[in-house]
Amino acid sequence: MRTVRALQGLSRVLVCPCSPPLFVRSWSVAQSQRFSSSSAEKPMPGNSMFRHLTSKIKATGPISVAEYMREVLTNPVMGYYVQNDMLGPDGDFITSPEISQIFGELLGIWCLSEWMGAGKPSRFQLVEFGPGRGSLANDILRVFSQLRGALGGAAVSVHLVEVSPKLSQVQAQCLTGDQSQVSASEDEPVYRQGTTTTGLPISWYRNLDDVPRGFSIYLAHEFFDALPIHMFQGTEKGWREVMVDIDPDDPGKLRLVIVPAPTLASTQLIQADEKRRHVEVCPEGGVIVQRLANRIAEDGGAALIADYGHDGTKTDTFRGFKGHKLHDVLASPGSADLTADVDYSYLRRMAGATVACMGPVSQKDFLKNMGIDTRLQVLLRNCADPSTRAQLIQGYDMLTNPLKMGERFQFFTMLNHSRLTRPEPEQAKGGKKMAPVPKKGPAPLPVAGFSELGLS
Repeated sequence: MRTVRALQGLSRVLVCPCSPPLFVRSWSVAQSQRFSSSSAEKPMPGNSMFRHLTSKIKATGPISVAEYMREVLTNPVMGYYVQNDMLGPDGDFITSPEISQIFGELLGIWCLSEWMGAGKPSRFQLVEFGPGRGSLANDILRVFSQLRGALGGAAVSVHLVEVSPKLSQVQAQCLTGDQSQVSASEDEPVYRQGTTTTGLPISWYRNLDDVPRGFSIYLAHEFFDALPIHMFQGTEKGWREVMVDIDPDDPGKLRLVIVPAPTLASTQLIQADEKRRHVEVCPEGGVIVQRLANRIAEDGGAALIADYGHDGTKTDTFRGFKGHKLHDVLASPGSADLTADVDYSYLRRMAGATVACMGPVSQKDFLKNMGIDTRLQVLLRNCADPSTRAQLIQGYDMLTNPLKMGERFQFFTMLNHSRLTRPEPEQAKGGKKMAPVPKKGPAPLPVAGFSELGLS
């Protein structure tokens, strides 16, 4: 009970300098706008990515949407994420941590809550996928610093999974100042490491497999939506894959086509009971979820996934963003972000029985359950500047308003099964069980965000 009361107080004691959160004009995705079957905008002159893609198509035939996304976003030489700093008001999109500091602070509380719920392990790894500009991790680490008493003597470390060298530089500047170093060899699993401004060891990796094993809280905010998807269309002859091809009427454009014969993906990735006629599947996301589930089951911890998403109900969600506006996914490849809503029903199915899954719940409900209203009032009481107060209120509205980000973003978590059960009887020497835990023993700490914590 003492742990529950401590958690309920976290949102109240977080009183930090009222630094103005970045806020830009409201944006929303118009569901009625959909990419065209053929790119309406011709590629920019000298678009090397377009030439690369058309050469590949001429050599092998139409390519899957997954291969198209992988090349456009993460090609090591020309990829959108490799070449660009795409976040913020001068980029192509903005994320919740850039809108309001409250978002990251509440996720910091969630991390502490799950660490407490797991029995306060002596080692605590914070692992974030696709950390953007480092804003989310920065807000979380500020929470850890201000509540270091709650962490006790736990050995906390930070681990960032990032494929973009350019963004890793931005993250390092945000989180360490100049206290980070790049590895001498590109083959090193840890390609950058240093010390955060709050004194914690921090490391950068290109993939999850290189992150050390151990109790970890994994965060994936707007990460899964950028992973490559396969697209399928139901036809009279069965499921067929939608692929990217050169437009024969205009070789300067790309188009989407339904291939006439089954592909390996169309025979393996569609569920037998699928009712939708158009389906998007992200096998790479499924593999990552399975790896996370295995780590959580064996090492303890939890994963929190927050993204545009649905629970197996949507169909056509593949879209592009450029300059905070919808952009044709086939036009000027490499110049815009590509994304597709996360199918949480698929992630749940890939996790299987290895872990306990909760959600998805809307961002509005998650943040309100976490105490965003209380936290906003604390910040407003400690902030006299009218402009900053207005930004805080606007940021709150952007995050929670159902017509903005409140309903479109969904939260989903994977937990070790022991997290949701009462403690088992301890083992005595010789393998004999000690006296059973009374039925009225302590119940598990509620999973923050997915149930109300009773903040008031």
